[in-house]
Amino acid sequence: MAIVQCVPNFSEGRDLDKIEKIINPLRGKEGVKLLNYEADKNYNRLVVTIIGEPQKVKDAVFEAIGVAKDIIDMNKHKGQHPRFGATDVCPFIPIKDMDMDDAIKLANELGEKVAKEYKIPVFLYECAATRGERENLATVRKGEFEGLDKKLEDTNWTPDYGVNKKHKTAGAIAIGARRPLIAYNINLDTTNIDIASKIAKTIRHSNGGYRYIKAGPVEVPEKNMTQVTMNLTDYTKTSMYRAFEAVKMEAKRYGVNIIGSEIVGLCPMEALVDVASYYLGLENFTLDKVLETSLME
Repeated sequence: MAIVQCVPNFSEGRDLDKIEKIINPLRGKEGVKLLNYEADKNYNRLVVTIIGEPQKVKDAVFEAIGVAKDIIDMNKHKGQHPRFGATDVCPFIPIKDMDMDDAIKLANELGEKVAKEYKIPVFLYECAATRGERENLATVRKGEFEGLDKKLEDTNWTPDYGVNKKHKTAGAIAIGARRPLIAYNINLDTTNIDIASKIAKTIRHSNGGYRYIKAGPVEVPEKNMTQVTMNLTDYTKTSMYRAFEAVKMEAKRYGVNIIGSEIVGLCPMEALVDVASYYLGLENFTLDKVLETSLME
């Protein structure tokens, strides 16, 4: 049986009633399993992870996107995470008995249906991108919701599905296909957002840093700290420990310390094995030596 993972991100991280309404279509569906969901008040964002049979996952996500369209007004949305839509981004990740072409097909099917039935303009990104400049999500989302009207006036930014006009409350959506990534945030013992911004700029690929790191700064006022928030788009080439050590090294320049870190959503066991091997100096330590791996066979 083919299995796909989907990680839709919704622009609501504060209103618990709205969060439950968005999550509800993803619960209790045959062939679909809700693995995880996390809401962040500072980001004002909900990250959901589901897994299951490709067509059933696509149908469940379509329903959740419809709920988000009806209850989220992007004209009133404020948060520290870049966003341009009520359902901001929706990637498909091939897991079992399917390849990237299958995930791209799913992205196109969902994109066409969302544009047709919900009247939300759809941009395809990452492996599903129809042109090179649309592979990078940051480029697709540049200008955010507030800049969508101007962006859509440019014929270079005609949506892949739908018309050159944003949905008045739901904005636009990026739907794509990609490999597994890790959403990884590192906490700094400073409230100075400029320091977090400078560190993020140094380590991210777009500014000459690590090839598979996307990074930005975030304020967390209730904890008197800031974060360097990252997406590690290929943890097999740029590992978590490398990202951690890079932030640690750059923070030293400003007299700042790391006081913790967090993973948002799910993380492949292989990535954690890699971290353990590095910090514990383990020789020839692989997934085969993890007890739970034997239990799953």
